[in-house]
Amino acid sequence: MSEETPPEGGSSQTQSTISPSQSRSQSQSGSGSSSGQTSGSQSSGSGTLSSVDTIPVTLPSVPEEPEPQPWGRLLPMTQAFRSLDCVEDQYLFGRDSRCDYVLDDPREKGSEKFRIYSKKHFRIYRDGSEVFVEDYSNNGTFVDGVLVGQKRKLPLINNSVLSLAEQRNRVFVFIDLMSDDQSSLPVGLQEKYVLTRRIGTGVCGEVRLAFERSTCRKVAVKIINKKNFPSEGTATRNAETEIKILKRVDHPCLIKTEDFYQTEDSYYIILELMEGGELFHRVKRHQQLKEDVAKLYFYQMLCAVQYLHDNGIIHRDLKPENILLASNEDVCLIKVTDFNQSRILEETALMRTLCGTPFYLAPEVFTHASTTGYGIAVDAWSLGVLLFVCLSGYTPFHESFSKLSVTEQIIRGEFTMVPSKWKNVSDQAKDVVRKLLEVDPSKRMTIREALQHPWLKDQLMLETARRLMYPSGDAPPPAAQEVESSEKMTRKRGRGDGEELAPPPAKRSQASPPVPV
Repeated sequence: MSEETPPEGGSSQTQSTISPSQSRSQSQSGSGSSSGQTSGSQSSGSGTLSSVDTIPVTLPSVPEEPEPQPWGRLLPMTQAFRSLDCVEDQYLFGRDSRCDYVLDDPREKGSEKFRIYSKKHFRIYRDGSEVFVEDYSNNGTFVDGVLVGQKRKLPLINNSVLSLAEQRNRVFVFIDLMSDDQSSLPVGLQEKYVLTRRIGTGVCGEVRLAFERSTCRKVAVKIINKKNFPSEGTATRNAETEIKILKRVDHPCLIKTEDFYQTEDSYYIILELMEGGELFHRVKRHQQLKEDVAKLYFYQMLCAVQYLHDNGIIHRDLKPENILLASNEDVCLIKVTDFNQSRILEETALMRTLCGTPFYLAPEVFTHASTTGYGIAVDAWSLGVLLFVCLSGYTPFHESFSKLSVTEQIIRGEFTMVPSKWKNVSDQAKDVVRKLLEVDPSKRMTIREALQHPWLKDQLMLETARRLMYPSGDAPPPAAQEVESSEKMTRKRGRGDGEELAPPPAKRSQASPPVPV
């Protein structure tokens, strides 16, 4: 942008170099003329101002910092107090003058009616996207009528009412300027839990972080929108079936269901929260897992799926996104979640929408789903793909590996082991992968057989897994080695016309660089 040449006398230049107050004083003391020729007579007589009047000065532009936006607002419920827009991460409230918000009335300094408040009564603070109130008082701080308790905390949500010293002394209402309204939630859910940010999404709905009001314990709330189903009747029937199964299963490596609510539009499943997140993100972050870590996780997956099979449940959707980790440490408990999705979604939706590109589906899902069906062996295949991903950091079937579609690669059992990714993986681990990725379900290694594989007889790993799964030491006796009759029957139904689909041997060719998970 070119600089304009000031007109003779330079009076126009003063408008960009003097303060508004100086400009106002000039306009009041000088004549009303705006002619540049009279600028000298309008100057204050100061040499400094005169030089500014006559010499063009270009000031560097200083970008204005955006005003911080409040994340919450406290509105007073009594005339004695004022409102507060919460911009900082925390605020301390009390009678002490050093508090961020002093609990008094400037019009009634030292009034006895404020003696019911402690010098340091409570603190409001933000932790990420959650807001909490922590009680420091002897007389008590209440959130929606519930006593917080000294040195304890409770979450705050939109429209929470804060009472001080006694339950009826309602002082503030908290307005959360960053979250959604929760008035549409079931009453029972609102009374027991406080829902906060979204921590996951899926085809059926979303998962929200929540806090139990009485303990401030974190839980996950899976919200299933009934409108996402082909028919509401199907949604109701399948969701209720899933809830029944979720309540029935009890294994340390299966996610636990704690509560269930529903409205006309949605289901709300309260689940335990796994702080370590999804296995998908763990593999993504590390590119590939160390073999001993992959072995520890895989053993726990096998135990969980074997338990499901023993209880007549086929998971059908085993993938890294459905394996949750208890912590961010390598050595940690894992839990399988979202099992029995097919009881919620119709079979075609399971393959078309839930799984997207079917990296983890077994061959017989494509070849036998509409005829003889498939059995528990589909989970063994999916676990083989999961182990492949953990050890290598990429999926075995992908368009970049072949001219065939992913579905054709799976049906033929043509997977790719890139040498640079597998050179440090043991032969025993590779053997487990190959035996699980067997196209013919009647020849595929079962879950029980996998648990007996030499690779998983690592005593150090077994001791670590047992300690994680049963920290109190009350582990059940080892599972029987023989295959249950129900498993035999299910596997027999799943064989179908395997002889006609006999694939060529699994190919392990050098191919293009691996595709990340």
